[in-house]
Formats: sequence, C-alpha cells, structure tokens
Amino acid sequence: MQSNQTYRQLKCPVVDICGGCQVQHLPYEQQLEQKQKQVVELLKTFGKVDPIIPMKDPYYYRNKIHATFQTDRRNRIISGIYQSGTHKVVPIDSCLLHDQRADKIIVSIRGLLKSFKMRPYNEDTRQGLLRHVLIRTGFESGQIMVVLVLGTHVFPSRKNFVKALVDKHPEITTVVMNVNNKKTSMVLGDRETVLYGKGFIQDTLCGLKFRISPKSFYQVNPVQTETLYNKALDLAEFTGNETIIDAYCGIGTIGLIASKRVKKVIGVELNHDAFKDAINNAKRNDITNVFFHNADAGEFMIKSAKRKQFVDTVIMDPPRSGSSDDFIRALAFMKPKKIVYISCNPVTLKRDLEKLTRKGYQVKTMIPVDMFPGTSHVETVVLMSRVDE
Repeated sequence: MQSNQTYRQLKCPVVDICGGCQVQHLPYEQQLEQKQKQVVELLKTFGKVDPIIPMKDPYYYRNKIHATFQTDRRNRIISGIYQSGTHKVVPIDSCLLHDQRADKIIVSIRGLLKSFKMRPYNEDTRQGLLRHVLIRTGFESGQIMVVLVLGTHVFPSRKNFVKALVDKHPEITTVVMNVNNKKTSMVLGDRETVLYGKGFIQDTLCGLKFRISPKSFYQVNPVQTETLYNKALDLAEFTGNETIIDAYCGIGTIGLIASKRVKKVIGVELNHDAFKDAINNAKRNDITNVFFHNADAGEFMIKSAKRKQFVDTVIMDPPRSGSSDDFIRALAFMKPKKIVYISCNPVTLKRDLEKLTRKGYQVKTMIPVDMFPGTSHVETVVLMSRVDE
C-alpha cells in the first residue's frame, strides 16, 4: 500500500447523520488499510492478496449524482440525499464525493424553484412539481446533463425555467424532463422529454467514446474505472489471438476496451436497452471485432459450448449479489482457459470463488481497487486459470 503518500483530509459536516460515507471520518490511509484487511480476511484461503490500488485524489469523483427535493417543517424547500435506511432527506449544498459542478447546479435549481413559485412534489398528497434532480457529468468531455424528475407531466413556465438555469450555468449541455408519478423508491420514470440539447452526453473512457443517456449504466468513478479495467486486462496477458466473452457486458465498456488486445469479443447482455447502447457504442468507435448478443450469459455459454464454440477467456463483472449457480455451472461447462472476475462485493466474491475452485479453477492473482473512497465498498479483480486435467 502506498502509505508513504500524504493525502489531504477534508471534513464533512453531516458524515454522522447521512450514512452514505461509512469511512469518510477516517484518514485516507486508514480507509485503505481497513478495505485491504477486509479483502484479505475474506479471500486469504485462495492465496496472497496484492496491495489495494488507491485513488490519487479521493474526493469529488462521482459523475452521477441524485438529489431529492422536499419541504421541511418550516415549509422551506430543501435538497439533499436520503439518510441511510430512511426516507428522510439530509439537506446538503455540497458532498465530498460529488462532482462540484453538479452540486452547484442543484443549489441553483433550489433557488429557481423559489423564484418561479414552484414546490417540491409531495408523495402523500401527490401535489407539487419537482421530485428529484439527476445530474451526469462527463469527466473528459466536460458535458453535463440535468434530468428534472417531476411528479406530473405539467411543467408550467418550463421554457423560462430551463433558460434561467442554462443562463446561470452555461456549462449545462442538455436538460431532460422525466415524469415519475408513481409511489416508488425508483428515481426515474418511463416518460422523458428533451427540453434542451440532445438528451444525452458523451464521455471518453480508456480512449473510447461512450454515449450516456439518463438511464445508461456507466461507472460513477471514471478515474478508477480506467485503473480497474486496465489492470483486469493486463492480468489476462492477451496475445492478440484470443476469442473472449464479456459476460454482464452492459453498454459494452470493458469488452470494447478489450477489443484492441484480442481477436474477437463476444458481449452478452440480458437488458435490451443496454444491449442496444452497446451496439451503438461499437459503431461510435468504429470497432468491428465485437459482437453483442441480447441473452442470458449462462444460457448463451451453454449453447455455445454444445455447438463446440469455445472461448479462451471469460470476463465477468456481476452485480453485488454475485453470480448465480446457473452461471457458474455454465462457466465451468464452457471451460475457458482463464476467468477475469471483477467484483464489487468481496463477500459474494468469496462464495463464487469457492464454487469455481471446486469446478477446476485456481486463483492466480487478487487485487483490490478503491473505486469508492469514503465508503466501505471495495472492488476486487481476480484472475483464475483452469487447472490442467
């Protein structure tokens, strides 16, 4: 661990109330030590865990932020984030994790609500207008998307409101109105209207361009995502002749980034919207050796293996719940020479590694990466190879 590096420590005034930053009160070196210890304790039976890869500047890294709007007991408009485990809004003007441009825009929107005599939406009475604001920022491009999530499709003076917002923040490149009038914990609804700009932004990750719309999945820490993906691909030691599968491929990020290192990439994604985004992202970058399939990754691998269509490596980046038993069985059935497992939850990673080691695989390398400084979350990239039979 890079303990010889001195990190500045900033103080958050609501760290004890909010609950979103479980380790923000600790100096960054101690955060890293705590995460390293957690991964080592869970995974030590599989071998040596390499030192955690820190973030050079562990603040203001989130390129996607969400603020909720409510009125307080004095009928004042407040904006902030939900207290952990509750539906209570903690009022904040800035967060040590958020892109600072986005926080300033949210404060301005709060002021505009008052100027335009608009009220936040009340879920109980179903009256009022604004429920949430979602802001996505392009780390490389500098483009900014503002999504105004309303509780009704009626948005009075919307042209004047948007003009006032863009005049105050000319860095905004697009504004989208999203309507969510359901009683739900989901932020975004199904109906969208572009009020300004193109309705999406574009950003660059590992030299490739990706289109980001309001509902697109895109890693929230682009700096560490580049570190994570490059480390994962370095571990695989591709020669340029491999055929690989990118399971859980989403909008195609890691598969497209891997495309210049291998002969062929097969991306598999069950979500149809993400699948379409992946195809568009391949076209946007003029990449022709990546082929996407809208299917369940486990079922796809079993069918491929039955047709004697095998691959050299499988890259997997499952959700926090880890991989299903069906996926693990399918992976073992296909018998790739290598598996690169990118995990956002070391607990489910341990469970899945135990299953894979029983099915003929051996852990070769384990490297934690601090993708979310200030929080207790830690990513880990693992290289496994098939044991010769």
